Amino acid sequence: MESFILLWFALTGLSLVFVTVDIPKTPESTVLKWAFVILTAFTGPIGAALYVFGCRAPLKTPHAEFVSATWRQVLGSTMHCAAGDGIGIVVGAVIGAFMQLGVWGDFLLEYALGFGFGWAFFQAFAMRDMVGGSYLRSLKETFVPELLSMNVLMAGMVVVMKTLMPAIQGADDPLRLAFWFVMSMAMLAGFLLAYPVNWWLVVNNLKHGMLTIDNSPHAAHPAAEPVAAPEHGSHSQRPARLAIIAMGLATFVLLWAALWLVGGFLG
Repeated sequence: MESFILLWFALTGLSLVFVTVDIPKTPESTVLKWAFVILTAFTGPIGAALYVFGCRAPLKTPHAEFVSATWRQVLGSTMHCAAGDGIGIVVGAVIGAFMQLGVWGDFLLEYALGFGFGWAFFQAFAMRDMVGGSYLRSLKETFVPELLSMNVLMAGMVVVMKTLMPAIQGADDPLRLAFWFVMSMAMLAGFLLAYPVNWWLVVNNLKHGMLTIDNSPHAAHPAAEPVAAPEHGSHSQRPARLAIIAMGLATFVLLWAALWLVGGFLG
């Protein structure tokens, strides 16, 4: 297991160097560039592959055209969530490990930091220009989509964290590589579980997908604009409130099921 963990982090290091060096040339928004870097730091070659096939347009192919495919739009949305919420969750896990808060204390701290950082900074603050520059309006617009996405991400991460930590020696110590390997696997699991919910959010115009920035000389005011696939329709076409509530309840049920699955949370 130790050899596998060392190999994983060797590949992660190479992947991170590649993405960090290459991504400045991609006409993507700054916040999503950072999200790709963060995701690659935790998911290694998988994150690098997602960058190459999901965001790095081939030569002579316009970036906006390349990322307009629905699955790439959803990739951008899910990655944004995993990077922002994921950092908060990992920070909470580190603090919880040092303070020995117990299962409920760990979960509540991880959820609060994950949702707080992902919503208040990575979503509302970083994307405020998309709603006219108003941070308060951005907070309002992004609250529900971020909550739904966070619930599912947390569900995937908590199952992996609480399953692998007792099984891998040293995985409960943030000063050892085993801990960060578990965090990597948890981030990957959370990302995969959150992808379908983000698909629903993107196609229903509740979240943005990939973005393209026009930095060409003729652009007087370069700005990031969402690029939606044609089938997404108008941004005014959103699901009924009842459908949003139903989806929200479904994400809370999934999170509760994850807590029940790992045990110790409901007692």
